[in-house]
Amino acid sequence: MMSRGNEGTFGSRDNFLLVMIMILGVFVAILNETLLNVALTKIMDDFGIFPGTAQWLTTGYLLVIGVLIPVTAYLIQRFTTRSLFLGAMGLFTIGTFVAAIAPGIEWLIIGRLFQAAGTGLLFPLLTNVVFSIVPIEKRGSAMGTIGIVITFAPAIGPTLSGVIVEHFSWRVLFYGVLPIALIVIIFSYMKLKNVTETTNPKIDPLSLLLSTLGFGGIVYGFSSSGEGNGGWSSNEVLFPIAIGVVSLILFTWRQLTISQPLLDLRTFKYRIFRLSTLIMMIVMMAMFSAMMLLPIFLQNALGYSPLEAGLVMLPGGIVMGIMSPITGRLFDKFGAKWLALIGLGLVAITLWQFAFITLSTPYSTIMIFNTLLMLGISMVMMPVMTNALNELPPALYPHGTAIISTLQQVAGAVGTALLVSIMTNRSTRFIENHLMMENAAELKILAMIAGMKTAFLFGFGLVVTAWIVSVFIKRPISQEQRLKIKQGATN
Repeated sequence: MMSRGNEGTFGSRDNFLLVMIMILGVFVAILNETLLNVALTKIMDDFGIFPGTAQWLTTGYLLVIGVLIPVTAYLIQRFTTRSLFLGAMGLFTIGTFVAAIAPGIEWLIIGRLFQAAGTGLLFPLLTNVVFSIVPIEKRGSAMGTIGIVITFAPAIGPTLSGVIVEHFSWRVLFYGVLPIALIVIIFSYMKLKNVTETTNPKIDPLSLLLSTLGFGGIVYGFSSSGEGNGGWSSNEVLFPIAIGVVSLILFTWRQLTISQPLLDLRTFKYRIFRLSTLIMMIVMMAMFSAMMLLPIFLQNALGYSPLEAGLVMLPGGIVMGIMSPITGRLFDKFGAKWLALIGLGLVAITLWQFAFITLSTPYSTIMIFNTLLMLGISMVMMPVMTNALNELPPALYPHGTAIISTLQQVAGAVGTALLVSIMTNRSTRFIENHLMMENAAELKILAMIAGMKTAFLFGFGLVVTAWIVSVFIKRPISQEQRLKIKQGATN
């Protein structure tokens, strides 16, 4: 049964049903993003492939999302809510089916690319729908409800994957998601209604090309470095990043000089939107640092199994799921500033603690630190995003959502690459400085600890920067209040 509080938040029972249908679709899509992380070894064994090939399951996924999300602003304005959601879920379901029955790695990669195409559309669409139907004073609670799936799904992905892969084939990861996706499609076909206004915007082919080269090049280049496909000096890393940077410069110029931009960069004229977007990018880097580095340390240094490494993330995911609606209500009452200051302070403290973990640090202590880290992130992510979008006029909601979603993906790829690179370089230098040690295995573990310390200290520095920035954010004035102020000045 739907509570009166939920009905009040979303305006009506129909609106609540609409959002719940979309949330279920987004949940399975985002859960799918992290499901394969633990299963890559089994997939490599089954298909007889090397890590460089298997990593395309991750790199290709990120690449499609990075390329597609900037186009969502155009798609949201061009197509109805119902048709776009059904199209996105259709792509995701087709990809899931292809991946489940894939006879070889090529078909598995193709399936993942279709999944990514659907996933890239779903979250910006859901966010835009919420901002279209929920009044500004209740958006924190609404976005807190969405935050349950956005934060909980990727956190439980590694744990769920570890349980399944340890007892069943990796194909169960796709077969398990498939019926849920089909149920969402059937239910949305019967119940989903249109809530956003459609227009007939023109798409600029040059903007589309520059966006694809820009975001795609940066995501691919940094992902290649982060996955160990080449050092920072290799052509496989530098060439895509160079193309991406030049293309983004041209893309920015193009968006500021045409009448109907693909991404309306006027959103950055709004101060709170600028500051909030920067904070969110840094938080994404911090979250990815923990999700990437902790399992590596637990498995390679402490000798834990993939399942045990995944279980470290589970309490944090549960806490994020519980806290998301609570922080949403706190945002509606107090605004984003104090939530961000407290949350980022907690994130900074836990990253500092991670920098000094050793071989004697208990498993439970690492789990507690990670849970506190996720608690801090839950206090920042959705409130700061909601605060950023609240400052924009309704016409810019699709563009603001697309920009934030795109930059989050870019920040995730860049952050992962930087932190892995920092850890690797520091570990290498440690080994070079301690070549006299006779125990090679011990040397390797100590080098990893030294590398993780440097990486987490770098993350700590980034979060401190975000904490300083959060001092300057405030609750934006709503469009209704601005109109009253203008009318009062006129009178």
